[in-house]
Amino acid sequence: MNGPDGPYGPNGRDDEGDDIFGDVPFVDEEFDHDRLEEELRQAAAVLDPVPAELRRAAIEAYALHDLDARIAELTFDSLVDAIPVRGAVDVPRMLTFHTGGLTVDVEVTDEGLLGQLLPPQPASVEVLHGPRAGAALTADDLGRFACDAPPSGPFALRLRTAAEVVVTEWLKA
Repeated sequence: MNGPDGPYGPNGRDDEGDDIFGDVPFVDEEFDHDRLEEELRQAAAVLDPVPAELRRAAIEAYALHDLDARIAELTFDSLVDAIPVRGAVDVPRMLTFHTGGLTVDVEVTDEGLLGQLLPPQPASVEVLHGPRAGAALTADDLGRFACDAPPSGPFALRLRTAAEVVVTEWLKA
């Protein structure tokens, strides 16, 4: 008799309840999930490998993850907050980031970027550019730092002071 499940009942059993797919029922506990996962990983690595650039970007994105870092919020952007001046051309972009007691002022031009930490203090500064390696800079005792290459595309700054690690919001150059 054919029921709504076809000639065999639900779960592949006939009218007598026998398993039509074999005499031995499938037991999940005996199945080696780890081995299957490893075989699938190996097959994917051969048949559809991850591009080297994407792998490098993923590793660098994970390296950007810093549990101790504080996020410095953008509090001023001259593209949005400033009043335009008539006749001014090639005006640098001014940015201000703030977190807790630290303020980071940055000027972005076609020649690069200049910045200063307030209150003034030495720090190591990295200009982060997504998948590309970031520029490593040093802020002097007055908190000043500079980079000769202007950022292109999305960028952020990672600052390591004596007291904390701070990462700015990401912005498009």
